[in-house]
Amino acid sequence: MMNIDLHTHGNLSKKAGFSPEYFAEMMVEAKANGLQAIALTEHFNTSNFVGMYETLDRIYPYNGHYYDADGLKVFPGMEVDIAETGHILLIGLKENILAVRGELEDHTQEGSFIPFSDLLDLADEHNLWKIGAHPFRTNTPLHHLDPELLGRLDAFDFNAKDIYSQGEDAYRQLITPFAEKLGIPVIAGSDSHQCLQYGSVVNRLHETCSTVEELKVAIRQRNYEVEISPCLHTKVKASVMMKKLLKKMLGEAPSRDELETGTTA
Repeated sequence: MMNIDLHTHGNLSKKAGFSPEYFAEMMVEAKANGLQAIALTEHFNTSNFVGMYETLDRIYPYNGHYYDADGLKVFPGMEVDIAETGHILLIGLKENILAVRGELEDHTQEGSFIPFSDLLDLADEHNLWKIGAHPFRTNTPLHHLDPELLGRLDAFDFNAKDIYSQGEDAYRQLITPFAEKLGIPVIAGSDSHQCLQYGSVVNRLHETCSTVEELKVAIRQRNYEVEISPCLHTKVKASVMMKKLLKKMLGEAPSRDELETGTTA
């Protein structure tokens, strides 16, 4: 058995940059919330993305598949914006994540994001796991895209922020038939930027996985359950409020998500 969160962030925000101390506290809270593993899917255009992995290399051992953050498995990944609007989570070997990030250097700003089909090709070339993030989020949806392209994804993200903002039943009624029609599994992602959000949603795997390939097989074979915390609303709301406060203390303006949906990007 293994509990894993497949959509998490290591930074408070894109502008804040990577803090080893902040990340270490996040990992402590992840373990306290019953997680044995996470996928670190930081935004690809966050401040000094590559430097984040360089810092992780100095702090935590990496066995070729995941970092060992004091007993918590941290699988490398990133969250990428696409030209058509939407976010894609890519998870895999560190060297492959960094290689694709290098290919995206000219696509980090709005107006120059990579087309969906090109990103899928890049991910396949580097054997990365492809997850459609929050497909029914109001300002970054995926459901409107070409079904043939969506069918190349490996999973869709049942995201804690969208459950919080749209309601569990309402969001499940959107994502379940959408994913079933495409024959794609749905996985849980907390979308945590702040530690209070850990445990809001969890993937409970029937077996322990030590590689992304093993994770992909477990999800593809449906050897897992998605568990939603009865405290999800409190966890996400508290995290949203704390993140806003911390960003204000750092002099950062609210994100578009904060202004439009009341959640955080």
